[in-house]
Amino acid sequence: MADPTLDAAAETGDGEPEVPDVDLPSDAFDAVLDALADRAPSESLRFEGFTVARDDEGEYVLANGDHRAGLSERDLREALADRAAAVTDWYVFECVVGEFGPRRAFLRWIEDADGATVAARYAALAEGIERAWGELQITATLTDRGERRYDVRHADDADVPSEELDAYDDPLDARDLVTLDETGRYRPLKTAPSLAGGWVFPDLGPRDAYELVETIYPATVANWYREREGELDVTHWRETMARQSGIYGVIQTWDRGGGHEHVDWVAEACCDDSQCLKRREWQYDDDTDLDVDGGDGVFPCREPCSVVVSAARKWTRLESEHPRTYEFELTPSEKEQVEEIIDAVADGRIDDIREADTKDGANRYRARFLRAKLFDDEGNLGGVPTDPDEKS
Repeated sequence: MADPTLDAAAETGDGEPEVPDVDLPSDAFDAVLDALADRAPSESLRFEGFTVARDDEGEYVLANGDHRAGLSERDLREALADRAAAVTDWYVFECVVGEFGPRRAFLRWIEDADGATVAARYAALAEGIERAWGELQITATLTDRGERRYDVRHADDADVPSEELDAYDDPLDARDLVTLDETGRYRPLKTAPSLAGGWVFPDLGPRDAYELVETIYPATVANWYREREGELDVTHWRETMARQSGIYGVIQTWDRGGGHEHVDWVAEACCDDSQCLKRREWQYDDDTDLDVDGGDGVFPCREPCSVVVSAARKWTRLESEHPRTYEFELTPSEKEQVEEIIDAVADGRIDDIREADTKDGANRYRARFLRAKLFDDEGNLGGVPTDPDEKS
C-alpha cells in the first residue's frame, strides 16, 4: 500500500522527482568497502540504478549504463558521492536496520521501499511520510545524511505541536504509557482502541522506532510479517479451548452441539473493530468459519486472546443456567429504553450521554426513573416467572 505522499512525489516534475541533496557519510562508504571485501572479485554489490565490484587487481568497477573500470578508492568515493541517495538507502536498510525479518519489512513498508524508487521516497521523506498503525501515527523523515528519523505519537495528537506533548526518547518508557486509558482505568488488552494520548517520541532511529511499536502493540509487527510471508500460524477456537485447563477447562464443555452460535456471540462481543484493533483470522475450526466479520485492522489476530478466553469462561457458566420465562409490564417506550440502555453500555457511550439529554433512553435520570418504578426495595427487577413453581 503506497502512501499518498509517495504517490504525489512520484508524479511531480518530468518523471522522477528531484532527489534532495544527501551527503555520503563515511560510515556508508566504509560499509560499501567492507561489503566488497567480503565478495569475490567481479561479484557485484547492487544499488538502485548501478552496481559496484572489485576487479582482480583490487581496483573498482562501476556499471550503470556506462562502464567505469580501474577506479581507485578515491575515485569510487567520488562516484558514490554523486549517487549518495542510492548508497545511503542501501546502507540504512542493509547495515543500520539489519537482517531480513519483521523489523526490516516494517520499516520498508512505512516508506513503500518495495514499490517506490529511491528518488520518490527521498522526495517524500523530505516532506515526511505518515503511516497509521493502530492508534499510532508514525512520521518518517530524512536527514541530510540519508538517515531515517521517526516521530511516533497518538493519532489524535497528529496536529499538536511536539512541545505541547510529553516527549520521550526511550522506547521502553511506553510500557507506562499503555497501562492506563485516558480515564485512568487499566487496559487489559493492549490492542484495544483505548490508548491514551498526550505524548510523543519525536526523534527515534529505525531500531528504536520498531521497538516502540512492538512495546505499544506487542507481536503485531511479527504477526503482520508472518502473514505477508504466508507463514501466519492460526490457532482456531476449538484447538485453543481444547488446551485450557484448571478453572478455564469448563470452556471445553461449551461445544457446538449442532451450531457455533455461542462462538459467534463471543467474537461479536470481543473482536469487533470497536473493541480490538486486530483483524481476527481465527475461526471456529479449520473447516468452520464464524458468521461474524473479523474486522479491518492492519495486523492479524492469530488465536483467541486471554481476554476472550476469560470472558468465554464466564459466559460458559452463565449459559449453563436453565432458562426461565419472566413476565414484565413495560410500556412500549420503556421497552425501547431498555434496548437503548443495553446498546449504550455495549458500545461504551454512557459517558457521552449528557445529563440534560433526557431524550436518550440511556440518560442517567431516565434510567434512575425506570429503576425507581420497576425495582423493589431489595434492588430486584419486579418481574415474576410465568411458571408459579419457579423462583425468580
